[in-house]
Amino acid sequence: MTAILRQKPVFRFAPSPNGPLHLGHALSAFLNHDMAGSTGGRFLLRIEDIDLTRCTPEFETGIYADLEWLGIDWEQPARRQSDHFGEYQAALDRLIDRGLAYPAFMTRGETKTRVAAAAANGERWPRDPDGSPLYPPDDRGRADFERHELLASGLKHAWRLDMGKALAVVGEPLFWQETGDGDRGLVAANPGAWGDVVLSRSDAPSSYHLSVVLDDALQGVTHIVRGLDLFHSTSVHRLLQTLLDLPAPVYHHHRLITDKDGRKLSKSQGDTGLAELRQRGLSPADIRRLVGL
Repeated sequence: MTAILRQKPVFRFAPSPNGPLHLGHALSAFLNHDMAGSTGGRFLLRIEDIDLTRCTPEFETGIYADLEWLGIDWEQPARRQSDHFGEYQAALDRLIDRGLAYPAFMTRGETKTRVAAAAANGERWPRDPDGSPLYPPDDRGRADFERHELLASGLKHAWRLDMGKALAVVGEPLFWQETGDGDRGLVAANPGAWGDVVLSRSDAPSSYHLSVVLDDALQGVTHIVRGLDLFHSTSVHRLLQTLLDLPAPVYHHHRLITDKDGRKLSKSQGDTGLAELRQRGLSPADIRRLVGL
């Protein structure tokens, strides 16, 4: 595993401006900021806005307002992913040139139909750690001339990592150093469980997996502190870091804030945002108490 040697630890908080921040975000922001302060490290803010259809300037402004209210300051300027699509494309091109990524033309609807047909025949379709069905192998097995014809036709497509080829190139087990609330110590990565993950889509020039490992490397992040819901995704990140010759940070996956039914808080579910709690008269100290700090 490649080690990062830095004079100071570097932490980052990286929200997406696709909804208001909630208590789960507050916990992650507090932990990153507190850990940076206690170690004499640096604290960075990154705006992860690769989803151009859902991310808005209004939500981005709300992130800044919420963090300032919580008493969290960061190094200026914040990195905005939408300003760096060229860097992500260059990394994707490296993987394509090495034969490790392929164009995937099946739509979500076509994939669902294939999975449903398999289930109707009594077949168990493989699923990733989040429970989503793995992408069918059709596009991975296409002949080069057929791929070129489809690309030349302008058919919409994503780019996916050929997981089998990628693992063969690495040729050895992968691990990461974990200090968080789940497993600790050296954790074995299992990227194969995710199948051929998306690297870019027709409606997003990069995927979360690709952009996050590049950003962390380019920003010199040494410690990644994030929720346990991303624990298993670290396997994919370790694989991409290895393929792209990027350093391996230390990971700390923290507990999640859940509602009364045990469900993780979510912007898409309309869970109460920090701005609303502020309007109700709560203080930053109240927020710290609510998230268990």
